[in-house]
Amino acid sequence: MLRSQPFGSNEARLLVEPDVLARLAVYRQMKPNAREAGGILLGFRRGEHLHVSEATEPQAVDIRSRFGFHRRAKHHQAIALERWAATGRKMDYLGEWHTHPEHQPVPSGIDVRHWREICQTRTVPMVFIILGMSDVWVGIGLNHDIRPTAEPSVHNETEY
Repeated sequence: MLRSQPFGSNEARLLVEPDVLARLAVYRQMKPNAREAGGILLGFRRGEHLHVSEATEPQAVDIRSRFGFHRRAKHHQAIALERWAATGRKMDYLGEWHTHPEHQPVPSGIDVRHWREICQTRTVPMVFIILGMSDVWVGIGLNHDIRPTAEPSVHNETEY
């Protein structure tokens, strides 16, 4: 379970379920010809806390290359709307994830621009995750500000 230290000016926390991380880890670019992968993060807003409980996986219509991933919104959005309805309108779109073919991933300029576009249309914090070959970069975006969370820690206990 990935749990970050407090972010922003409050004690808000980010919780990412271990099965979500395990599902995403399958897409790490460990081979020289592995293509980037990505999707959206779904979960719950509990006050100021964010709880990532699901993620979409790359869809057949997404565009994937060694150094790029372009998500086709329609299919991912359909999954998000289905989960939103199935949870009585409680599950929410929390952010995005993708991979980078580097050990310690760092957001590219394209990543930051895209995330800022997302944050400009929202009034709540959004989560962004990049899975590298060995490390994970996790950030929170609000308005125009995208910041890495404090060093994430991995825990096996149940948070909620």
